[in-house]
Amino acid sequence: MITIKQAAAEFLAKKRIAVTGVSREPQTHAANAVYRRLRDRGYEVFAVNPNADEVEGDRCHPDLKSIPGGVEAVVIGTRPEAAEDTVRECVALGIRQVWMHRLYGSGSVSEKAAAFGREHGITVIEGGCPLMFGPTADTGHKVMRMALTPAGRLPRRVEVA
Repeated sequence: MITIKQAAAEFLAKKRIAVTGVSREPQTHAANAVYRRLRDRGYEVFAVNPNADEVEGDRCHPDLKSIPGGVEAVVIGTRPEAAEDTVRECVALGIRQVWMHRLYGSGSVSEKAAAFGREHGITVIEGGCPLMFGPTADTGHKVMRMALTPAGRLPRRVEVA
């Protein structure tokens, strides 16, 4: 087990990151905010949505396997029911870092998908947002991190696969 800050640092040390669930309607989706921030901070970021050819002015991929050159990490920003398929694809592709986004409610967290990922050597961060940490953080997300951690909405420790 490592702290959430350590897990976030390891995740954000990756430079090729896919974000699933990026929408054609960016105003209403957290995945779009994560995608934009990572792109703006110099990450090589890839949008994944099987129902879109383009989002945020960039090419969108239908799945992880269609990303040329692959990725090192994935932010899951879809419904929890879709997370298991994404984690299975990560296992097949050898991706070892997954972050299931959640600020409120269940977000994208699926306990079943997380357990499957860990069983197959993936470090899974279950909850919170990459924008709360390190080079991607802004004041608003830092405040959310401070509020959500004591409330138990953000994991304090992450199991390393």
